[in-house]
Amino acid sequence: MAAGYLDVLRARHATRLLTGTLVGRLPSGTAHIAIVLFTRAEGGSYTLAGALAAAYGLATAVGQPLLGRAVDLHGQPRVQLPAAVLSALGMALFALVGLDPLPLACLAVVIAGVCTPPLEGGLRALWPTVLGPQDRVHRAYAMDAVAQEIMFTLGPLLVTVLVALWSPAVALVVINAIGVLGALSVVLSEPSRTWRSAPREAHWLGALRSPGLLALLGSFFFVGTALGSITVAGVAYADDHGDASVYGWLMAALGLGALIGGVVYGARQWAGAPERRLRVIVALLALGYLPLTLTPGVAAMTGLAALAGVFLAPAIACSFIVVDRHAPRGTVTEAFSWLVTTFGVGAAAGTALAGPAVELGGTAWSFGVAGAGGVAALVVLLATGGVLAVPARTPTVVTGSENDRNGAVEPGFSSGHKA
Repeated sequence: MAAGYLDVLRARHATRLLTGTLVGRLPSGTAHIAIVLFTRAEGGSYTLAGALAAAYGLATAVGQPLLGRAVDLHGQPRVQLPAAVLSALGMALFALVGLDPLPLACLAVVIAGVCTPPLEGGLRALWPTVLGPQDRVHRAYAMDAVAQEIMFTLGPLLVTVLVALWSPAVALVVINAIGVLGALSVVLSEPSRTWRSAPREAHWLGALRSPGLLALLGSFFFVGTALGSITVAGVAYADDHGDASVYGWLMAALGLGALIGGVVYGARQWAGAPERRLRVIVALLALGYLPLTLTPGVAAMTGLAALAGVFLAPAIACSFIVVDRHAPRGTVTEAFSWLVTTFGVGAAAGTALAGPAVELGGTAWSFGVAGAGGVAALVVLLATGGVLAVPARTPTVVTGSENDRNGAVEPGFSSGHKA
C-alpha cells in the first residue's frame, strides 16, 4: 500500500507541490470552523454564525471558477499568489472589526471567500506533467484526497489550539498567514511557473458545456450540504456537553475516518466505469451520516463521526476521475474549480440550514440535515445515470495532454476532445 504512494512522492517536485497546496488550502479548509467559533465568541447567534460561514462559502463558490478560468488563460503564478494575499487580508479585516459594524464584517468575509486561490484545481492540472505515467496520476488523485483529510483532521485541532492559547481572532489571522506561505511555495516551483493549459475553444459556458459534469456537480452540491451542516451541528453538540474541545475532536474524527478510507481506496486500481463506482460510494457515504442524528455520548459520537467520514475521501477521489472524463479539453483548472465551487455552495447551504435547525429542533435536527444531504446526493447520481454514462471525450489518447490522466487505469477514458 505504502509503496505506491512513495513512488508518487519520490517524483521530482511532487512532495513540494502536495505539501504547499495542502498548507495553502488550510484557510479554506478551516474557514467555516474559525468563522463559527469567532462569531460565537463575539456574541453572535448560531444563525448569524451559520450565515457568515455561508457567505464565505458562497463567495468562494463565485470566485473559484472565475479564478480557475483565469489560471487556464494566464498561468498559475499571476493568479494564485495575489488571490491568496487578498483572501488573507479579507480575513484579517474580519478579525479586526468583529461583528460591529456587521456590513463591514460581511464584506471582509466575502472578500476572503472570493479571493480564495484555486490551488486544488491547480495541483490536479500539474500532476500529469510532474508524474508522467497514468497509474501514478491516478494514485496521486487518491493521495490528494487523503491529503485533504489530513488537513481536515489537523486543521480543526490547530484552530482549537490557537483559540485555547490566544483567541478566535488570532486563529483567523494565523491560519490565513500560513495559507499565503503555502501558495507562495507552490507558485515558485518550476512546474507551476512553466505550466500552460491545453488549447480550448472559446465559449462563455467553458467547462459547464458538459452534461455529465453538470450531473456530478449537482450531486456534490448535496455532499457539500451534508459536510457543511456538520460544522454547525458539531458546535451545538459540544455546547450541549459543556466542552468546546469536543467540537475539535468530532471534526478530527470525521477527517481521520476519511483519511483511512482514502488510503485504502487509493491502494488499489479499480476496474469498471468510475461513474458506477461513485454511486456505490455515495450510497455508503449517505448511510454513514444517518446515525449521527442519534447524538449519543461523546465517545460513541466520536466513533460515529469517524465512521461517517470513511467514504468521503473515496468519493472525492472518484469524483476527480469523473471530472476528467467529462470536462472539455482546455478547461482543466476551471472544471476542478467548479467542483470546489459546487461543494462550497452546498457547504454554505448546509451551514445556513443547520443553524436554524439547531434552534428549532435541537442538535439532532442539525445532524439530520447531513443525512438528508447524503441521500439527496445519491438520488441525483441515480437520476442522471444515463448522462454520466457517456464521457465527453472520444477514445483518443494524447500522451502528455493535461486531460490525459487516467487512460491506463479507467476503461473508457478518453482525451483529445475539443469543447
